[in-house]
Amino acid sequence: MGVRKLEHVETPALVVDLARLRANIAGMSTSVRDRGLALRPHVKTHKCLEIAAMQREAGAAGLTVATLSEAEVFAAAGFDDLFVAYPVVPSGAKGERLRRLLDRVRLAVGVDSAAGAAVVARAAQGRPARVVLEIDSGQHRTGVAPPDAVSLAEACAALRLDVEGVFTHGGHSYAGPDAPRAAAIDEGAALTDARTRLVAAGFRVDVVSAGSTPTTGGERPTAVTEERPGSYVFHDRQQLGLGACREEQVALTVAATVVSTHRGRFVVDAGSKALASDRPSWLDGHGTVVDARGSSGPGSTGGTVVSVSEHHGIVEGSTLPPAVGDVVRIVPNHVCTVVNLFEEYVVTEAGRVVDRWPVAARGRNV
Repeated sequence: MGVRKLEHVETPALVVDLARLRANIAGMSTSVRDRGLALRPHVKTHKCLEIAAMQREAGAAGLTVATLSEAEVFAAAGFDDLFVAYPVVPSGAKGERLRRLLDRVRLAVGVDSAAGAAVVARAAQGRPARVVLEIDSGQHRTGVAPPDAVSLAEACAALRLDVEGVFTHGGHSYAGPDAPRAAAIDEGAALTDARTRLVAAGFRVDVVSAGSTPTTGGERPTAVTEERPGSYVFHDRQQLGLGACREEQVALTVAATVVSTHRGRFVVDAGSKALASDRPSWLDGHGTVVDARGSSGPGSTGGTVVSVSEHHGIVEGSTLPPAVGDVVRIVPNHVCTVVNLFEEYVVTEAGRVVDRWPVAARGRNV
């Protein structure tokens, strides 16, 4: 497509800085490879075939997805090594979809209960089915405690499922700026404990998988074999606050047009349907406006999106307020939920639009 200025793009729009995106992908690939680990990035963040291809070219061992429908999108595009990092319960129509995937690609699915494993086995109808046991490392959402890994593995083996290894997600790394280091240690300790117990019980454990952008690169024991970060391709306001990235690594913003300026604040056309509503307790507002210097941190003149309704974002704290009609860029709190609200990325280089990429797996939540 022809090159255009960002000011000519209809807003709200999902804007990607191509140079930063490439640098983030290369940087994570190098970091993980230098530690002797495999990288299996979680594509629920970007949901984009073009970005997944960049990750594969940079050395990704495979892809992590959140749902069977995400797996279907990437399988159809030729990505043939996929892990559904979720306790899949493929009953009904999902069973047929699971079978089609098992026939088409190298697929593994997460399990965290004997009941869930039984549904996977029934759906597979005798096909070789690879499962990875989810271990709770401190988030207390899904997963079994390390001492329960052996009984779950035995239940899977009795169902003739292939137990490939163990995985965890240290989601408690998002609890605040001091949380990632401790969560990384928790991930490693829980996985090591589970692996040790499984090996002692006679199980072969090929995969020991950890995953979250804030904990990747943290303290890990040697038992871990792969990392599954997702947000690192773009980063966001949460990652900045957690210390997982620097300002110059933020590769995605939401472009918005100023529609009103009153009472010392301004309003943009990006509300909850563009910025989502995620707001961690330790983070004020719903996004930060990037100022003319490209800064969104302390000292920025851009301001903070202090509240949102469906189509309005109210910005306060700007020392250089824009005029009605100006286009501003906003760093959102949580990039994953924001991406799922848009149909395409506006790809830019040096502030000019050079391409558009579909959000191919948008809304693939089943």
